[in-house]
Amino acid sequence: MQLVARGSLRKMLVEHADPIRYGLSLDGRTIAMNDYLGSPIAIEYLGSINCCHCGRLTKKSFSQGYCYPCFKRLAQCDSCIVSPEKCHYDEGSCREPEWGDAHCMQDHFVYLANSSGVKVGITRGSQIPTRWIDQGAVQAMPVMRVKTRYQSGLAEVILKQHVADRTHWQKMLKGQSEAVDLAAVWRELWQQCGASLQALQQDCGVQSIQFLEDQELVELSYPVLQYPDKVKAHNLDKQPRVEGTLMGIKGQYLMLDTGVINIRKFTSYNIELLA
Repeated sequence: MQLVARGSLRKMLVEHADPIRYGLSLDGRTIAMNDYLGSPIAIEYLGSINCCHCGRLTKKSFSQGYCYPCFKRLAQCDSCIVSPEKCHYDEGSCREPEWGDAHCMQDHFVYLANSSGVKVGITRGSQIPTRWIDQGAVQAMPVMRVKTRYQSGLAEVILKQHVADRTHWQKMLKGQSEAVDLAAVWRELWQQCGASLQALQQDCGVQSIQFLEDQELVELSYPVLQYPDKVKAHNLDKQPRVEGTLMGIKGQYLMLDTGVINIRKFTSYNIELLA
């Protein structure tokens, strides 16, 4: 094998195409990974990690790519990023109010997606369809538009009492999910929790939460030659060199014939890509 590129790893860049096109990002260089389908590749961890925010050398990665000081200081590493209903911006205790203005106090969409089955999720409009691709969804449809991340989190809390809010990554990587009528799922969910969602709308203001109708279903396909029968995850911390034939790419996973590797998990790791 020969060296293709070396650098600090970032989550793969995606382009909505048929199939999705993936780019491995290493220190600003993008490698078109679809071109390596069916070919042997290797990823070798060089033993160092540089924080994706400040560049500081760190022995351990926190919150997918940050050093510990940045993890403790930055708003983007706060617990409310994972649980937006815990947002404390209005309490005046946001770690970085300006960052909150730019990322949280913006329009968000509540959506239904079909990844390892039907799930509910939230995302900023600028992250459609990237968010769906990163989760390995094969179908997605926005159902609500809200003014803030916090409000989208409150809506998600109501909906996740009736539908999953997480992707089961092993199931997602084992094969193509069967098509689902997401519009019908939304109608059923509305029967179950429409009253609670309308009450939330009244609390937040009619202009703050809009229920979307007749939204177009987005369908996504992935560059996969063969799905694995069993999903074995590679771990660069335990196995610095991972190699095998690239059989597919889905979500943020490279699927090798020797196992899968979650590229996003190893954000900020300094690696070499060989092929």
